Amino acid sequence: MAAAIDLYWLPLGAGGHSVRLNGLVFEAIAARLQHRDRADLYHSALEVHVPEGRFVIEQAPAWGTSGERGVVAEGPVGIRAAGRLRLFRYEVRRWRDGVIPDLAEAVESPQRLSDDTGHARRLLELVPEMPTPVWGRDELEIGEMWNSNSFISWLITRSGLDVDAVRLPQGGRAPGWHAGIVLARRQLGENAGPKTASESGAA
Repeated sequence: MAAAIDLYWLPLGAGGHSVRLNGLVFEAIAARLQHRDRADLYHSALEVHVPEGRFVIEQAPAWGTSGERGVVAEGPVGIRAAGRLRLFRYEVRRWRDGVIPDLAEAVESPQRLSDDTGHARRLLELVPEMPTPVWGRDELEIGEMWNSNSFISWLITRSGLDVDAVRLPQGGRAPGWHAGIVLARRQLGENAGPKTASESGAA
């Protein structure tokens, strides 16, 4: 395989009973407040193949896993000040020959996003550039909390892939997904610079 970008949807808390329970409670409250039916919650991760090798791209807790994980950035969880403690930090991984925990539980996965080498390399290059706001908070004032799904949707959008074509598992939700798209498009707009009169359609 010369190049590929594959997206995996993992049930929130797969393999971890406490995380799964917290997710169920969160979704039950959110569904009631939004007057809708409850949905299954999902966490996303990417597997990227380039001629140089295979890489796992994921945001995960900084604690609980030892050894080389290809960590390129870290951020705080819950409260920025708490990030001084490892227990309250998340890490961003670009892990060569890495492992996606509980991959066997992935649903309607993988979704092939691209088999273009340029896109795959661009995505890998972007991983260390991702912002690291507080996990679980709307620190960027986007209207949705930042989490692991935000990171993945940010990467997909910034790398030039069609994020609107991504399919969620049937009956599922990915909290935080919208936040990453909004931030990426905001940044892309800023990088584009001011439009000329002809570009903006002005007479």
